[in-house]
Parts: sequence; C-alpha cells; structure tokens
Amino acid sequence: MADGHTNNNHVHVLFSFSLFSRPSSVPVGYGYELLIQKFLSLYGPQIDVHSKFIIQLYSDEWAQYIDLPKGFGVTEKCKLRLVPLQTEVTMLGNLSPGTTAFFCCDMQERFRPAIKYFGDIISVGQRLLQGARILGIPIIVSEQYPKGLGSTVQELDLTGARLVFPKTKFSMVLPEVEATLTELPGVRSVVLFGVETHVCIQQTALDLIGRGYEVHIVADSTSSRSMMDRMFALERLARTGIIITTSESVLLQLVADKEHPKFKEVQNIIKATAPESGLLSKV
Repeated sequence: MADGHTNNNHVHVLFSFSLFSRPSSVPVGYGYELLIQKFLSLYGPQIDVHSKFIIQLYSDEWAQYIDLPKGFGVTEKCKLRLVPLQTEVTMLGNLSPGTTAFFCCDMQERFRPAIKYFGDIISVGQRLLQGARILGIPIIVSEQYPKGLGSTVQELDLTGARLVFPKTKFSMVLPEVEATLTELPGVRSVVLFGVETHVCIQQTALDLIGRGYEVHIVADSTSSRSMMDRMFALERLARTGIIITTSESVLLQLVADKEHPKFKEVQNIIKATAPESGLLSKV
C-alpha cells in the first residue's frame, strides 16, 4: 500500500543489521524497546548480546541514517538499522522490580525422590515466589510433560503467576513465553530457578541470553539428580556471563534500600537463613 500501512493497523518496516535486511511489520506506535526485541527476534543468532546497540532511522531529508529520535514511535513505512557500538558493555547484574521477571522451571512432584536436595530448593523457591508477589514481579512457571510427571509441587504457591504452561522441550523459551515477554517490554533481567540445572535450567538460560536478557540463576534453588551435573553446569553458565547468585542476594538487591516500602515484608522472608541446598556439601 502506498501509505506503508497493512490492513490490520501495522506498518511495514525494513529491519537491517550488518549485511542483512529483512522486511517485516509492527503495530503502529512501536517504540525503541519493542523495536530492539523485534531486531532480536529477526537476527538473534547473529547479534552479540554482550554489545551495546543503537537504532538508526533512514532520513529522506538527509539521505542517510540518523539516530532514532527521542520518543520515536513507528507511524509510517520506514527503514531502521541496528548498529553495534564498539565499546563492550560489562554485565552489571543490577536487579530492580520493574525490569525483572522470575522463571520457575519444572518444580514437579515426580522429581521429588530423584533430585538432590529437592526439599531445600522447594523451600528456597517458596521464598522467591513470595518475594515476587510482594514486589509485583511477574512469574512464569513451566511444567515438563505434566501428564506424566505431575504438576508443580503443592508447597509452591503459584497465585498470581503470569503464565503456567506445559512443555516437552527442555528450554522454557517457547512461543507462549516469548509472547508473554513482549507484553512486559520493561523486563531486562530474568531470575531463574528450578530443575534440572544441567538440562532445562541451562538451556533456558542460554536461550534467554541469546535474546538479550540478563540471567540470574539462583544456585540454592536449582539442582539435578547428580551433584556433578549440577556443579559443572553452574560453572559453565558462569563462564558465559550468566550470574550465579543466591535467594537472599536476589531479594535484598530487589529492595535495595532499608527505606523501601516493602523492605520489612521481604526481611520477614529471610529472617531464617535459607538452607544451603547442598552447595557447601561434598556429597
């Protein structure tokens, strides 16, 4: 169409990155953050998520690309390109409630007798979910083949979870999860916990950093059937830039200040020391 609009209130956009250019369409009003997610969906495997980027818009007036204007929203057919900056960005590991989501992975009944320290990681998971509800952090929960492996254990209160979904793929990063994340454009960091560390947790974490998210794995709330698999997975993931942390560290980082209005509620969660979940054990 001459005006660059499709029939469903979308706008044609040419997305360019490096040597590639791909036409697509986005809803009218798409701004910077959502456009970044669109570039990642189109070029994820080619993009180094540890680099910093800017988006540029092709200007007919200047006959060249210019930096995307502040407050830009797509209103008409246009050309955009993603440009990597030369300076590397160190992952700072900062967490704030408004930019964080919690992923609870496959904490199901049938895993109880097989997973090392399962009772401990459930106990820590309870703390994390309670803290997420207090701070208004979205929770996404997966269940691996629940028809055969059962539902999430009853000890974990999933009240208010944004999404609870079944899966057979090991990674949690499925279309329904990606759709939910597009509804949460402010989310930059994912706090991830559950089982098994070397399978579903590892594959979920790698898929998330491949899409530009910073990932924090809660070591005292993730485990495997084998301590060897668990510990080697945590070491491998740490080397990729994923942050290996603990439940208390996550919760206190999210409130950040004794004067935070929810500090006392979060403090009540951590008054008793969390179980070590086998992290200090030689077993």
